[in-house]
Amino acid sequence: MTVVSVTRLRVRSARFLMLFIWHAVRSAHQAKRSRGNLGVRLRKTRGLAFWTLTMWTNDSMMREFRSAPPHREAMRKLPYWCDEASYVHWDQNSSIMPAWEDAAERLAVLGQLSRVLCPSVDHQAGRVMTT
Repeated sequence: MTVVSVTRLRVRSARFLMLFIWHAVRSAHQAKRSRGNLGVRLRKTRGLAFWTLTMWTNDSMMREFRSAPPHREAMRKLPYWCDEASYVHWDQNSSIMPAWEDAAERLAVLGQLSRVLCPSVDHQAGRVMTT
């Protein structure tokens, strides 16, 4: 059984973009080197929306990564930088990375919103965005 994690973060202003990207790249490198990681994918969609798709051997390995620097420091800044933030995790039997379309569908159906300090209208209304 593997664990898949998907996040979608929308940066609320171009003034935060360079710092966000710097932390995102560092976190992606950390994930690739982390114990239990089976894959990392990143993408950008419309506007300033950025996605991560990671796969882990189990939930504890994912949590170990999530709570270690530099990812931990990036997570602390996201409420200030983002106006939309959502995530979803699920278990799957296959060790094949899901397609982005499948990840977006899971996020739309099962996604959770993360706290942001300046939420967009959609985030404030409780909508998990997938574009």
